[in-house]
Amino acid sequence: MPNQKILYVTTEMFPYQEESNMAMMVNKMALKMHQEGNDVRVFMPRFGLISERKFQLHEVIRLSGMNIIINDLDQPLIIKVASLPGERLQVYFIDNEEYFKRKQYYFDDNGESFSDNDERAIFFARGVIETIKKLNWVPDIIHINGWMASFIPIYLKNYYKTDSYFSDTKIVLSMYNEKDALFEDNIKEKLEFDNIKDLKALENPTFQNFVVESMKLVDTVVKGDEFLEENLDKAYEESDTKKFDYVSGDSINEVY
Repeated sequence: MPNQKILYVTTEMFPYQEESNMAMMVNKMALKMHQEGNDVRVFMPRFGLISERKFQLHEVIRLSGMNIIINDLDQPLIIKVASLPGERLQVYFIDNEEYFKRKQYYFDDNGESFSDNDERAIFFARGVIETIKKLNWVPDIIHINGWMASFIPIYLKNYYKTDSYFSDTKIVLSMYNEKDALFEDNIKEKLEFDNIKDLKALENPTFQNFVVESMKLVDTVVKGDEFLEENLDKAYEESDTKKFDYVSGDSINEVY
């Protein structure tokens, strides 16, 4: 169905990342829906590995001046934008020197997960939500891709639960086999600062468990990888949320 406003929130997208299934899937889904006449926008983190010069990113001045408070610390929110190479499809990048300048994604050169991955996810989720509101653009569908993006439904259903801006928006979550890691113990305090409590994921706060937590809060769950790891597949099978087995990027409109 054309003429829908569709927001893809992702941590990976081709050509900004080239090797993962998620990056290719998001590229295919966004292009497919864009070419069918929908108003499509993509939001992702501006990881330090993404070349601003190569992909012609530039700061959106009219969206500047916003700050996000994370655990009582004021962090400036910088929004950059680029067109997907060869397409009239806008990709917005959530940026912040403290969280996204480093030249790795979630793990340091020794394979250790960053101690502030929780803050980075909170900043990204709230940054996307606040930027969409400032754009005065209400999506019909938000399609979540990647563990970091899974914080968005958690925030929408808790921190923003009295905000009617997204009340008619349908949320779709794609599940992928991503490298898992444990958050620091103080993630509970950081979420409680935003009045988010009683999450089952906090019993064992890992990337994957936050994805599983968000499954309960969305309208539809889709397998982003055809075969999920055992614990993800178990959560998928046990979920009461409306489900679609693996759907290729070219046929994603079946889900919407």
